[in-house]
Amino acid sequence: MFKSINPYTLEEVYSNVEFSNSDVERALVAADSYAKVWRSKDVSERSQLMLKLEALLLNRKEDLASVITAEMGKPLKQAIAEVEKCAKVCRYYAENAAGFLQTKLVDSNASRSYVRYDPLGVILGVMPWNYPFWQVFRFVVPTLMAGNVVILKHASNVMECARRIERLFHEADFDHGCYQNMPVRSDYIADIIIDERVKAVSLTGSGPAGSAVAAVAAKEIKKAVLELGGNNALVVFDDCDIEQAVKTCLDARFQNAGQSCIAGKRLLIQESIAEVFLNRMKEAILAMKTGDPMAEDTEMATMAREDLASELEKQLSESVAMGARVLAGGKRNRAFFEPTLLVDVRKDMPVFKEETFGPLLGVMTFSTDDEAVALVNDTAFGLGTSVFTSDIRRAERMINDLNDGAVFVNEKVLSDPRLPFGGTKSSGYGRELSVEGIHEFVNVKTVYIS
Repeated sequence: MFKSINPYTLEEVYSNVEFSNSDVERALVAADSYAKVWRSKDVSERSQLMLKLEALLLNRKEDLASVITAEMGKPLKQAIAEVEKCAKVCRYYAENAAGFLQTKLVDSNASRSYVRYDPLGVILGVMPWNYPFWQVFRFVVPTLMAGNVVILKHASNVMECARRIERLFHEADFDHGCYQNMPVRSDYIADIIIDERVKAVSLTGSGPAGSAVAAVAAKEIKKAVLELGGNNALVVFDDCDIEQAVKTCLDARFQNAGQSCIAGKRLLIQESIAEVFLNRMKEAILAMKTGDPMAEDTEMATMAREDLASELEKQLSESVAMGARVLAGGKRNRAFFEPTLLVDVRKDMPVFKEETFGPLLGVMTFSTDDEAVALVNDTAFGLGTSVFTSDIRRAERMINDLNDGAVFVNEKVLSDPRLPFGGTKSSGYGRELSVEGIHEFVNVKTVYIS
């Protein structure tokens, strides 16, 4: 059994039966068989099903959000927004997939030549717990709309979310073989990737998990898309709108208790405004409403598991021992970790070098634009950067030198169905969302007619 423990109450809230070997085999048989049917359906048929799914998500958003909150502790208001975002990605691809997949005519020496976008078949998704609905939908929706079928292995602490998602697809009249939840342990993943019926894999998760999946997929010569960790910088220049920048940085770091790959984890402030900015940031952190994730006014609740909070505490303690100083927060109680601001950070400290997957923001200062760029790039990760300045040309001059997969100016890094999402370096490879996302799991087929 997979047992879900509410991280706020520490009570068991759900349990789900683990698949046996024969259950896994039945799922693979069903997916492989239905793949031939699903790929033959017109994109317009797929779109109609996606619109049914959108309606179900919106009609049941409060109930679905309560499952998210119970399993991993996200404040209910944020969980509702997550479900609403899933509905948006359904409509986006329902309205745009036909254009993204349209055959492209190409001038050549042939009497006729063109490019087709054909589905690959059965695609495995391995998804994390931090956005238990959104991470699934942003992978599944474009993958299905491209004509593939999906089997999904979700994180063990959000298996009820996984079960509810599968039920939604079935109630929206997707055939059973089109989307299947596979409640299995992580040690099943390699065998599933190796299975000849599985054509590719997409993983969102940790670096070690991504490396393991990529190694198996590469050995089998199968496509993999990896969306891994991040160590995003929030770069604050002296000409920024300080009040707006503080508000955005607060949201970028502490939304979902900081448990996000694209959260702002390193705050880099230009020296001339560092004192003023930090005072405002400290005030904002101390004013945050924390507590019961089911309460309407809670801005930040518990982390998803006690072991995750313990790991963050270790990174904090080691950095403090090396000379960092806690300006706000810093205390843990089981899975709850106070929103924390850490100053006097150096590049050799864990809170700068490592990904801090929780409500901890480390601060460094810089003097010049070049120094800011060097600090941003001084990380193994490459997911996203936020730059706060009133001089847009200044920001645009920096963009070419920043190594990340995304640069957001005067805004937190976020995912949007209309824009490709993904990183560089240890943040992974491949892209989700937009036209790039739907093209990840297709055979880009050249046709040449003489």
